[in-house]
Order: sequence, then C-alpha cells, then structure tokens
Amino acid sequence: MRVVLEDVLLGRGGFYLRANGVFEEGVHLVSGRIGSGKSTLALTVAGVFPVREGRISREGVTTSLLTLQFPEHQVTTPTIGGEIASWGVEPVRVLGRVGPALDGARDPLTLSRGELKRLQLFSALAKRPDLLLMDEPFSSLDCRSRRELFSELGGRRGLVTIIFSHNTGPLPRIDRLWEIDGGTLVHLGSPPAAIRAWKAPPPYLKGLVARGIIPDNISMEDAEEAMWRI
Repeated sequence: MRVVLEDVLLGRGGFYLRANGVFEEGVHLVSGRIGSGKSTLALTVAGVFPVREGRISREGVTTSLLTLQFPEHQVTTPTIGGEIASWGVEPVRVLGRVGPALDGARDPLTLSRGELKRLQLFSALAKRPDLLLMDEPFSSLDCRSRRELFSELGGRRGLVTIIFSHNTGPLPRIDRLWEIDGGTLVHLGSPPAAIRAWKAPPPYLKGLVARGIIPDNISMEDAEEAMWRI
C-alpha cells in the first residue's frame, strides 16, 4: 500500500511546487512554513486539485479520507450524531470522545473549535481508511486531545498516514519526515537521521540539535528522553 508522486508539478496563480516521492505504510510528516504549499499538496494528493504535470498513483489504496485545517468547513449535517455518521462511523464510537455528556441531536456548529476538531479527527480515525491525509490536525487541540491523537496515530500501523503541518508545538512519533523547501518536496528520511537534515524543526528539537543531541524520534517524549542522556 503506497502513494507515488512522479515528477508532479502543482501550480495555482504564481505558486509552483514540485514533488517526487513514495509514501509507504506508516506515519509521514510533511513540514514547511506557512504558505509553502502543504495544503495545496494535501488537496492534490486527495484528488481535489489536478496536477499540472506528472502523475500521482495509489497502489493498494482502496479508501481515503482528508481532514481539513478548519473543521467547520467539513460540517455537512445539522446534528453531531449525523455528522459522525457522515464519516461512515457509528456515532456511539465517537460521541464520548468529542466531549462529556454530549447530545447527538445538538448542532455541531454550537461546539467549541476544539470539540469540533475532535469530532472531525476521531470520526476520520474511527473509519480507518487506507490513506488518511491530515492538514494541520494539531491546531485548536489542547494537550490532552493532542496526546489522544498521537496515541491513535500510533495505532495506524499498516496504513498510510500523511500529516501536513507547520506546527511548532509537540508532534507525534513518525516513520518518515518530509520538508517543503524552496518550492520542492524533499524526503529527509526516517528519524533519528532525518532530524539532522530538518531545516525548520520545532523549538524543542532545534535547541537539542544545536547542542548535538539527536532524539530517536520527533515527539516531546523522545526529546525529553534525549535530555536525560546528557
């Protein structure tokens, strides 16, 4: 199961992005500054935008889902229960994870941004698609929600998960690291070696790398464990 990008050129207005690479089973992080093209790439891999040149193929992928940065953009029904069901999931599997004692008949747009984000993310994760594309999934989440999300992502072994994020806060453990740099998608490889080549790591990793300390992976827990080695 994998997604293959072959000499892909994306373009919108005066913006261009070139991408080559293979996204195999595991959790991938595509990082890059705001405006570097992460969302455009996510939407293109999802099939929403066409490629200008090249080809994107899915090998062994039969189901896919895309979660957008702003969860309200994906609301399609007038009730929370209906919204969960619209993802192809039984509402009872997700309702309790959105918030305590929530009524499934409630309007999803009355939820807080964090609750609505949880509804979106945990509905998509409960569906367990072969390919899950997540555009800025960590925005609007509190620390507890992030920890729960990181745990869920760790359970997607054998599937393809691609996270697109410029986030500077805590990140989950990953299998492959990518970076959009100067209009090109660059595959940095797997941690820990990939961390050395990362041009824009989050601050908690940047400080360690500057001191020659390379964690085993990119999570806050890995960074803290590396500190204890000193």
